[in-house]
Amino acid sequence: MTHFKYPFATIFNEKSEILILRSFSSVASREQNFYYAYPQNRFWKIIAHLTKTNLISTDVEGKKFMLLSHKITLMDVIQSCNIEESSDNRITHVRPVNLSSLPGNASLNHIFINEHKAFQLYSQYLSQNVSLPVDKLHRLVPQMRPVALKN
Repeated sequence: MTHFKYPFATIFNEKSEILILRSFSSVASREQNFYYAYPQNRFWKIIAHLTKTNLISTDVEGKKFMLLSHKITLMDVIQSCNIEESSDNRITHVRPVNLSSLPGNASLNHIFINEHKAFQLYSQYLSQNVSLPVDKLHRLVPQMRPVALKN
């Protein structure tokens, strides 16, 4: 197992109203220095579906723009941990993030959690200090049409 620290910046601006939390970066994400970099990951397609964005960019700046233009913040629950490869089941020695460190976080009004492990970690480490409504992201998209990715 290797010890990792939160590898890249939270996507956030002062207009953000929605916070999406995930567990920790996969190997592909750490290599590409950005969230959900594994090509088969459905996250960006889900966000495009929920924001009614027909086409999304595969480049980092386009993805950031899509999130921020829809007032969405994206970050990991974990500040640092030991993890083997990309396996959420192999995460140990967790140090959670400090949500109060988000600048201007008073505009946030809802948290969505995008993975079972992230929900487990949020419940264990962060939920007692948060008064915002919390939902699992996958509950919003029970059936979803595929969305084309475009550069």
